[in-house]
Amino acid sequence: MSVGRRTLGFSWPALVALAVLAAPRVVLHDLHVVEEGRPAAVLLAVVPLICWVAAVLWRRPPRPFLTVVVIGAIYGVLLAVGHQILWDEAFGATGPRLGDIDPRAQEAILRVAAVFSSLVTGILTGVVAGAVAAVLSRLVIGRQRAAGQSVEKVWREPDDAGATRPPQG
Repeated sequence: MSVGRRTLGFSWPALVALAVLAAPRVVLHDLHVVEEGRPAAVLLAVVPLICWVAAVLWRRPPRPFLTVVVIGAIYGVLLAVGHQILWDEAFGATGPRLGDIDPRAQEAILRVAAVFSSLVTGILTGVVAGAVAAVLSRLVIGRQRAAGQSVEKVWREPDDAGATRPPQG
């Protein structure tokens, strides 16, 4: 079992898949298909985060906060890549301006700033969703203990064939 799976409770492909759930919003926003503040934009922003939290509550990784922060960081990378690929579609031929600076320098500065901003946005999104996941995880465990139920770790370990199986007991 990899360190990531032991610590985060999910395989790396599963973490990437969870982050990818938030990627359609980036594409649809940059292509001006959805407008900020509209119900579709809100759903595209919130539903993936709910899925992240639900996945953590279902799998019960040992460190739910860290798990969701990592998902958020992966989302930040996807956000940065998406914005770079769709730069011209999002801003048009002229793009944003910084004043009387050489246009090539402006574009380089703005693209680097967009990458940094995307990474910070992804991480902060993961921090907020991770805090929610951590609090809800503690509440679920507390209720199970109060009800006298077992609070064993539910994350699955691979069997000899490489498939995952639920814990025995």
